[in-house]
Amino acid sequence: MDAWQTYPVEFRGGLITNLSPLQQGTNAPGSARILRNFEPSVEGGYRRIEGYDKYDSNIIPPYGAPVVHGASQSGTTLIIAAIHTTPVAGDTLEIAGVANTYTIASGGVTYDATNNRATLTLSTALASSPANAAAVTFKTTTSNYLTLGLAAWEDSAIVCKNADIFKTGGSGFTKINVPDYGTPLVNGASQTGSSLAIDGLDSAPQAGDAFKIAGIDLIYTVTANATVTSGGATLAINPALASSPADNAVITFLSTSRESANKSRFAKYNFNGTEKIAIVDGLNEPALYDNTTFTVLLDAPADVVGATFVAEVKNHLFFAKGTTVTFTAPYADTDFSTANGSGSINVGGTITALTVFRQQLIIFTENSIHQLTGTTIADFSLQPITIDIGCIDSDTIQEIGGDVMFLGPDGLRLLSGTDRLGDFGLAVVSKTIQSTMTGFISSNTSFTSCVIREKSQYRILGYNNNITQENAQGILATQFAPQGGEGMAWAETRGIRAYVADSDYNQNVEVVLFSNNDGYLYQMESGNSFDGINIQTTFATPHLPISDPRKRKTFYKLFLYTDPQGSVAFDVSLKLDFDSQGTIQPAPISIQNTQGTVGFFGTGTFGVTRFGTKLLKLFQTQVVGSGFTVSFQFESEDDNPPYSIDALTVEYGLNDRR
Repeated sequence: MDAWQTYPVEFRGGLITNLSPLQQGTNAPGSARILRNFEPSVEGGYRRIEGYDKYDSNIIPPYGAPVVHGASQSGTTLIIAAIHTTPVAGDTLEIAGVANTYTIASGGVTYDATNNRATLTLSTALASSPANAAAVTFKTTTSNYLTLGLAAWEDSAIVCKNADIFKTGGSGFTKINVPDYGTPLVNGASQTGSSLAIDGLDSAPQAGDAFKIAGIDLIYTVTANATVTSGGATLAINPALASSPADNAVITFLSTSRESANKSRFAKYNFNGTEKIAIVDGLNEPALYDNTTFTVLLDAPADVVGATFVAEVKNHLFFAKGTTVTFTAPYADTDFSTANGSGSINVGGTITALTVFRQQLIIFTENSIHQLTGTTIADFSLQPITIDIGCIDSDTIQEIGGDVMFLGPDGLRLLSGTDRLGDFGLAVVSKTIQSTMTGFISSNTSFTSCVIREKSQYRILGYNNNITQENAQGILATQFAPQGGEGMAWAETRGIRAYVADSDYNQNVEVVLFSNNDGYLYQMESGNSFDGINIQTTFATPHLPISDPRKRKTFYKLFLYTDPQGSVAFDVSLKLDFDSQGTIQPAPISIQNTQGTVGFFGTGTFGVTRFGTKLLKLFQTQVVGSGFTVSFQFESEDDNPPYSIDALTVEYGLNDRR
């Protein structure tokens, strides 16, 4: 037997699944055949991904911001108003000014969808009678309503749930789809019945709006779109007035309906020094929000009402619906007058996404991609980029490293510029994981995506209601080249269950958010666990033939080079001879740096732990096993801080050929 030899492997290249085992072990020894909940790191090696925590400990309000409908209620019956979605038995709620938490009894919901009221039977009697319009806060819910939209925006998040839209900075949700119609006041005393004359309006209240009247019991719903003349209107309302309001009594609108909304999408823009966000949901009129005022585009044309996508480019807002793109006048987010520079363009196919690339609007359909050149209606021109390739899921489009990544029918593609003026590249960049990508697409019913700018990383996350949280699938790509797909390194995620996701970089802080149907909003890249659940990881090297695939090697010692941030604990296994059936495999070896005198926050022992002791980065261990090829497989399940595995060397003896 020859003397011991050393074989080094530098970990780089990411997940590869389109090569045969021997090809991969020979040509890409530093790549991975399994790379799950590790990420190819721009700092080198493979790094265990960070966890996620709740961005806000409160549930996203499932039913908006309902209020008590009428004072003097008692017993186990509670009528609430300004609610656009049916509550569910078993939900718990609290009432402002009333002690205790209440549970909706089985069969205890009667819902009036026309007038946006619900009559609830509670499992226990009210401790006292609530005031009219007292806030009702749902604390838990047994419903599984999806979060329909999410935008990380400035220092907060915008979240769409059922028929309502909320803002949160991490400490409670505030409903924002509250209409601003001016300063409405009762116009004349002694009014009775099911109509109410008001004035002080600068736009028209809509059917489904809920409001209260100062000094008058009950909450009222507008039952028909109003017509405003000289700032005044007569509202059709339900129920009839409980009593006659005083002249100039204040009208406070509580809610405007966004009922039956589909998946919501957003565009962030600034035309006049004020940061705003535009919101579309595929059914209702688009809305604008400036962190204070929620404005519904009630005068939008038919091709804008129910828009599915929105984007800002060249100081216009562009709305896509069906086959048509409609744009506002320049520097105006509510002006659809053609005389002022608004217009529309038919692209000839159903639009599946809008995005902005190098200050050009890119319009995707399922089978084509177009760009809109020019700056105003005078010179806007629709130019085809390709008529053979399109985007099959709009929420997979993200800009990363100056390119646009999107999901096509054959995998992930990059829309990128070339050296030729006006030319584009459309390379498939996921071919190295084609089989993994195909299985990922077929296993999930919808997709969302986000970028992590600090890591030059793109993440696509799949959602399937039948796949549990621990098995939820995702694929991440780290871009190592300045542009193009040549430098993409891939990995898989498990346990990030996202229906919507978004990220934003604000004041040197990046926030990455996602949500699903469990009622919470989560922040990625936060914490060391999946909201308290241990992170399961697996990294397996290719099956390495080392010097000669037909000579048996005997393995003696393994040296593992790491970059830990704290405690490290994982198992390493040798998988010999392609892990084939009948091959005896050595037992896993435990690797950890938690023993000894190194102290971690919250775990130090008086008299034992040494201050300033350096973390152990090089692990060495004896190994046993003999085979023609070997793969090293690393597995862990814990909530330790992230760590990187950078390289390994293995000492072995080469046996004679037989």
